[in-house]
Amino acid sequence: MPLKAGDRIPEATFTIMGAQGPETVKASDYFKNRKVLLFSVPGAFTPTCHKTHLPGYVEKADEIKKKGVGAIAVVAVNDCFVLDAWLDSTGAKGKVDALADGSGEFAKATGTDLDLTAYGLGLRSKRYAALIGDGVVLWIHVEDDSSKATVSSAEAALKHLNV
Repeated sequence: MPLKAGDRIPEATFTIMGAQGPETVKASDYFKNRKVLLFSVPGAFTPTCHKTHLPGYVEKADEIKKKGVGAIAVVAVNDCFVLDAWLDSTGAKGKVDALADGSGEFAKATGTDLDLTAYGLGLRSKRYAALIGDGVVLWIHVEDDSSKATVSSAEAALKHLNV
């Protein structure tokens, strides 16, 4: 069943790039005691994700954080090396946290998994944006078409930030 407002974020383990290399972090620990604007992309460096979705969050990061959001995070079914290189190449490092869901554990647990096998991309995640408060989904907007970033864009998210 897809994630919806009022749901607690399911337990999953993300990989993040730490100072000494890959580290793991449990979802419950990452989202604990703060508001996180989480957005999901089907894949780092893919056209819409790279040219439209992530840049909006980088550009609007300060404005989003002024609304009381403690962190902005992107989750993708990619490894932490790819996500780290993506953030580094786009100027997103330090503005957006990268949560690697390399095996799609989080995507499956949230019901947001997306089968792009026909396009050679395998299992991915649907494109969405969600505000998470202390591990609970306050709102979530999932794209009907994951090749577009409209309801999950930074601009759309800003309109829904009543924090």
